[in-house]
Amino acid sequence: MCFDFNPYKEHLFLVGTEEGMIHLCSKAYSGQYQETYKDHNLAVYSVKWNPYHEDVFLSCSADWTLKMWRLDMKRPIVTFDLDNEIGDIAWAPYSSTVFAAVTSTALKEGRLYIYDLDQDKHQELSCMPTTRKSKALHVAFNPTGPYILVGDESGGVISFKLPSSLS
Repeated sequence: MCFDFNPYKEHLFLVGTEEGMIHLCSKAYSGQYQETYKDHNLAVYSVKWNPYHEDVFLSCSADWTLKMWRLDMKRPIVTFDLDNEIGDIAWAPYSSTVFAAVTSTALKEGRLYIYDLDQDKHQELSCMPTTRKSKALHVAFNPTGPYILVGDESGGVISFKLPSSLS
């Protein structure tokens, strides 16, 4: 299970489940969901609100897909298939269109995918190997510099410098 609080509407938060659902919840209504989004086929590993748009969020799953959603739509706006379990996602702190994802399958090397929807709405701008035979589980943008960090299941952290077009 994963969750993320909306930075604009502090009473709202998202919960991703092992069954592949995402529930929109409110602190004001603890006994019921506000909405349920059902488009993943396996466990949802991460959900993240867009830091610039209060009604947009990302989700990633064991079903190999990364999806972008709007609160008012039951189906995702866009879906990306990364051919491996996606362990984590993160929005860039400096852009409403840049985000990253890491694959987490231990049988292959982990990979870092970077997207900028302003430059290409259908394909990642960059894809690089992160770890060998270790699940990449977390990704985070540096809030003050052009770097991104990837953490793996063995406790390792790898730092990447972002290209100038993404920083």
